[in-house]
Amino acid sequence: MLKRLCVAALCLAAVEANAAATDKLRSFIAATRSAQANFTQEVQDKNGKRLQYSSGTMQFERPGKFRWEYRKPYEQLIVGDGRKFWLYDVDLEQVTVKKLDAALGSSPAALLSGSNEIERGFDLKNIEERDGLEWLQATPKSSESTFEKILMAFNGKSELVRMELHDAFGHHTVLRFSELKSNPSLSPQRFRFTPPKGADVLGE
Repeated sequence: MLKRLCVAALCLAAVEANAAATDKLRSFIAATRSAQANFTQEVQDKNGKRLQYSSGTMQFERPGKFRWEYRKPYEQLIVGDGRKFWLYDVDLEQVTVKKLDAALGSSPAALLSGSNEIERGFDLKNIEERDGLEWLQATPKSSESTFEKILMAFNGKSELVRMELHDAFGHHTVLRFSELKSNPSLSPQRFRFTPPKGADVLGE
């Protein structure tokens, strides 16, 4: 009888631990008005071979404002001003612009800065703990999504520390966040973008 109780208690503990991932996401969205962090981004093929590695800094302020600066190995800037999504490739001197609504769900930058877009556009479920982190899986409700699924991981402090994005081509993008600061005071200028003189502007 005692053994059965112990097994039941362990099962209940596992369920509670898994349930914490979606709870932490909702708490993160509710409590985090703005944030900034360093990040690394690694793109892998379906066999786990590294195709690309980059790093930089990110900032966001809800709703719909964000700034991701890729610094290594190539400079690239992604800005959301609340209405439009801007992507500036420094080396190519090329700017791509689209309506922010069209970008939501297709970019981790836009996804994190939305008010509750991940709940509207994705089905959430808790998955097993891995690497000492609590994980959830977000599966898009729309068949037109860029991603087949997105995994998000939280540490014991309820901080978002990792995102894993899986696309339809078998590519796997891993984002790792460090030195995350919640609700910093960010200048409005950080979320404004004017195409540099001479840059080619594509899109709207």
